[in-house]
Amino acid sequence: MFKTARFDDRAFVPLAIAVITVSDSRTLETDTSGALLQSLLEADGHSCAGRQVVPDDIQLIRKAVQSYIADPEVNVVLTTGGTGFSGRDVTPEAVEPLFDKRMEGFSVLFHQYSATTVGTSSLQSRATAGLAGSTFIFCLPGSRGACRDAWEGILSQQLDYRHKPCNFVEIMPRLTER
Repeated sequence: MFKTARFDDRAFVPLAIAVITVSDSRTLETDTSGALLQSLLEADGHSCAGRQVVPDDIQLIRKAVQSYIADPEVNVVLTTGGTGFSGRDVTPEAVEPLFDKRMEGFSVLFHQYSATTVGTSSLQSRATAGLAGSTFIFCLPGSRGACRDAWEGILSQQLDYRHKPCNFVEIMPRLTER
């Protein structure tokens, strides 16, 4: 169903990726999903520009994401948690207003890929993504499995300059064109 990555002789370009875990019950020490994302992105050669845990509160989530958008050194923000349907799940409501451009295809592709691992339970996620200025933002579910699916099935390829036929890294210099 999904094509494997094709690489050519282009050099790898490491990105600075921030990880925000949205949770009322986790701390940095107990945050296994954020730790997994950090481990996966670093194993692929990227750097973790910061990692934090924020409560399920629209204003606090938005403030954390905005701080990374404002940092010219940060290329990508990954959030994990708060994408479900409970009353406290507010990550999409907090983050989507920050998007200059929505990435509709990420949600579609995430659900397709996730369905191969968790079946119809993939419907219980409101995973979303977009671009704010020149910063890519991906809002992932809070489970380790969903984070692994998103990273291994989508993000590791799209955040790798060597991936063909195209990837997000190669368009980064043109993101602020007018």
